[in-house]
Amino acid sequence: MAVFKLDNVEDLYEIGDVLGSGHFGQVREVRERLTGTLWAGKFLKLQRSVGSRFGLERKSVEQEVEILQSLQHQNVMALKDVFESRAEVVLIVELIRGGELFDFIAEKENLMESEAIDFLKQILQGVCYMHSKQIGHFDLKPENIMLLVKHAPSPDIKIIDFGMAHRFIQGVEYRSMGGTPQYIAPEIINFEPLSTAADMWSIGVITYILLSGLSPFQGETDEETLKNIVAMSYVFEPHYFSQTSSMAKDFIQKLLTKDQRERMTAEDCLIHPWIKPLTKTQMARRNRSSINMKYFKRFNAKRKWKMSYNMVSACNRLYKLKLVCKTGAVDKQDLRECESDQEDTETKTVSLLRRRLSSSS
Repeated sequence: MAVFKLDNVEDLYEIGDVLGSGHFGQVREVRERLTGTLWAGKFLKLQRSVGSRFGLERKSVEQEVEILQSLQHQNVMALKDVFESRAEVVLIVELIRGGELFDFIAEKENLMESEAIDFLKQILQGVCYMHSKQIGHFDLKPENIMLLVKHAPSPDIKIIDFGMAHRFIQGVEYRSMGGTPQYIAPEIINFEPLSTAADMWSIGVITYILLSGLSPFQGETDEETLKNIVAMSYVFEPHYFSQTSSMAKDFIQKLLTKDQRERMTAEDCLIHPWIKPLTKTQMARRNRSSINMKYFKRFNAKRKWKMSYNMVSACNRLYKLKLVCKTGAVDKQDLRECESDQEDTETKTVSLLRRRLSSSS
């Protein structure tokens, strides 16, 4: 059960600069008064009444807190304290300064597969730990894989954002309608009972992108992307995978498997010969192969541009909405759409997209 403190957060922490902000609150640097340690404080607004469209539902915050409080692993963002008031919840979490892993890699001139594996191994170790606790993340994507500190000999990976995470209960089926289209597993689109295997599909997509700079199922629209996923429409194009080892392709294929029961688990991945070579020959093949940096840099630049475009678009819509609000000519549906945009412009509900797919098939 989630544990909340009723103390005033400012009695224990000195509130510092704003690090980021969103529709439901902001993130600020905070300093623990007792030790001087720096943390990040996530100040989240709560709904003032049942059914309100403004603020986060307390139940969803409780679920994220309960999950984070049960996870203590070097590759998972740490939660230190949680404070609650009538209108706000404050999460004191690990201060992660290193930025996104993909941005860090994109700054390099070249990268061997063996170096990329060091990062993937950390991701797998974190996911393996989560899954051992019967917890699925359900939103694994480049934006949620960070570095604790950027300028370190061996940067530590941190998995963040557990807003869509779920703890499985034996005998209870779980279905989800959310996710970022190019990273979600086919069972999510088909609204089938889910398992932690959905995270492994996402890792397969991330690995494919990391090695080639190409997204395996990306279409011109979200609907097309989801159709490609359901149809298992992907190939290893020689133009993008000319520098990739056969072991790496085998690793990806065993993750991008439609039947979730046949998909590799995180434990399986950690002993796959690409991650853990069994012979000198396997080690040599892996060490001779490298990431297609030209296309990876291009993919990452496009990804960052899209994130910026979505953010500006959402802000413009919010600004226009405020102007309309001043005239009193805005309805509740406009507010809902605007709120959704502010929450997350990348992670979106796929139920509507799934209905479109059903009607067009």
